[in-house]
Formats: sequence, C-alpha cells, structure tokens
Amino acid sequence: MPEITVDTLVGPLTVTEDNGAITHVNWGRSANDDTPLLRRAVVQIDEYFAGQRTVFDLPLRVEGSEFQRAVCDAMLAIPYGDTCTYGDIAKALGAPAQAIGQACGGNPIPVIIPCHRVLGATSLGGFSGGGRNGAGIETKVHLLRHEGAAGLLI
Repeated sequence: MPEITVDTLVGPLTVTEDNGAITHVNWGRSANDDTPLLRRAVVQIDEYFAGQRTVFDLPLRVEGSEFQRAVCDAMLAIPYGDTCTYGDIAKALGAPAQAIGQACGGNPIPVIIPCHRVLGATSLGGFSGGGRNGAGIETKVHLLRHEGAAGLLI
C-alpha cells in the first residue's frame, strides 16, 4: 500500500492509502510514495497545522467493525474547536462509554478523524496517538490547543 510521511508539529505522520482511500495515519516515518491522493493528504495536513483548514476533504475507509465505523463517524461530526465526551457518543450510539473509549483508542486515522476531540467526563481521557517521543496525552493537549479548544485545559 502506498504511504507518505509528512512532518508536523506533533511529529512525523505516515499516511497510508489503499484502493483510493486513506486507511491509516501513524506516527513515524515510512516510504514516500507519490500518488495524487497522498499528495492531497499532505497538503491538507499541512494546511491544518498552519491553521488554514478546519475540515479534511479526503476519502476515508475505516477498516473494522460496524461499531468502530460508527464511532469514527461520530468523531468526524465533532466540529473543529469543539469537544464532546465519551458519554455523549455512548448516549448517541446506545453503547457503554468504555466501549466508546476503546473504539476511540482504535481509531486508525487519528488527526484526520479527530479522536483528540473526545474527552472523559472529568478528565482529558486517553489518546492513542504517539506524537513526539510517544507522548500521547501531550499530543492530545497540543491538538486541542491548536484548535482553540484549550480553554477547558487552563
């Protein structure tokens, strides 16, 4: 599968394409393949981190259960700069908050599918993204601050 790495403020992100859709974003470096979709992804990620993009416009395919896809769809619906809780999504999907947390942790396309916008009822919750030096929660805080959702963190 073609992959490309883009350097960001939260470390290098490798974007994977499969059959015309983005299927994964992982922290770290990989080969730099050249496809039109991967080039589009790099431009949009760069625009996001430059504060010029609030919504990604890329074909995505979440590989996983129907529940995993439903949770990813719910995360995609959270607007830039906003947050919600695991409980909010649990209520909307009729599922336990713990299952929502596990599905958020299994998000295969972090940053583009904004799992960082989902918080615990009384805490930041977790974050599976690695970021610089594997600092997941610091990466979540950085992304929330970048989007102006950090008022709750101060």
